[in-house]
Amino acid sequence: MTAQIKIVYKKTADLIPYARNSRTHDEGQIAQIAASIKEFGFTNPVLIDGTNGIIAGHGRVMAAQKLGEEKIPTIELAHLSEHQKRAYIIADNRLALNAGWDNEMLTIELNDLLADGFALDILGFD
Repeated sequence: MTAQIKIVYKKTADLIPYARNSRTHDEGQIAQIAASIKEFGFTNPVLIDGTNGIIAGHGRVMAAQKLGEEKIPTIELAHLSEHQKRAYIIADNRLALNAGWDNEMLTIELNDLLADGFALDILGFD
């Protein structure tokens, strides 16, 4: 039986970054994430362990702090072993990088958004 996913709003100040996180976020990317949160809302909860340790969402937490967000949505994954937690921190970041782009479809979508006056920089494209 699969456990129910429960979203709980936690204080950003209480969330603890993983000290050995190998993924980096520069100020430019944090600004992009913050702009995305402002435009779309906080649509992707931060994954945490049973003691408020961040498993996935370090950049989102930094962006939320930049925006002055006091509480953000989280999902607790307390069932993961220490090895699973450490492996998932890497997998969550790496697996997304393995995806490709359908450049023809992307061009159509970006051109349509641009024609509608949507600022493409919020999408991470310049």
